[in-house]
Amino acid sequence: MAVAGAAGRMGETACRAVKQAEDLELVARADPALGASLGEALGQGTEVLVDFTVPYSAVANAHEAVAAGVHVVIGTTGFDPGELDDLRGAPANVFIAPNFAIGAVLMMQFAQQAARHMPKAEIIELHHDRKVDRPSGTAARTAALMSEAAPAMPRPPIHSVRLPGLVAHQEVILGALEQTLTIRHDSFGRESFMPGVLLAVRRVGTLEDSPLVGLEHLLT
Repeated sequence: MAVAGAAGRMGETACRAVKQAEDLELVARADPALGASLGEALGQGTEVLVDFTVPYSAVANAHEAVAAGVHVVIGTTGFDPGELDDLRGAPANVFIAPNFAIGAVLMMQFAQQAARHMPKAEIIELHHDRKVDRPSGTAARTAALMSEAAPAMPRPPIHSVRLPGLVAHQEVILGALEQTLTIRHDSFGRESFMPGVLLAVRRVGTLEDSPLVGLEHLLT
C-alpha cells in the first residue's frame, strides 16, 4: 500500500502502523513535502492508497488512484463524499471514514439510537488547532445519522472548538424532560485511529458497494 499525505501527522502514523503490520507492505509515500508525487506512488505496485491529505486533494487523488486500478481508503474530511459518486461501479473500490477510532464509531451508533428517544440534542466537537475543516467529519456524520434515525428531531447544532493540546474529542448531549444524556468519545493520540485504518485497508478490496462511507459497515 501507499500513503498520500505521508509527511503529515496522520500520514506518518499510518506509515508506522503499516510497517508494523506483518501482512501489509508500505511501498510508497506520496507528499509534496517529500518531493514524491501520487503518480509515482501508484506506479510502485500499490494495491491500496490511504489518503490523509486535505479536502481539495482527496477527491482528485481518489480519481487518479481508481483510474490506475488502485483501491482507496480516505481518512481526509471536509469534502462531500457525493463528489465520488461517479466512481460507483469502477473496477477499484473507495472507502471513506469520517473517523477510524472504534470508540468514535460506537459513540455515533449510540447517539443514533438515543436520538429515537430524546427530543433534542447538540454536538460539541473539539480538535487540535491545525485541523482545517469545521465542523469535523465525525460531527457532521453524527448529526446526519441522528436525523436519519429521528426525523422529527431538529438537526443537532454543532459547536466546534480548535485548541492546542487537543487531538480529537466529541460530546453528544441529548435533552428531555428534566434529564440529559451525554455520550462522549476521546482520542488522546493518533494511534487510536490505526486499528480502524488497517481494518479498512484489509477490507476495501472486498467491498460489494463502493464508494462506501462509515467504518461501522466493516465491523462485525
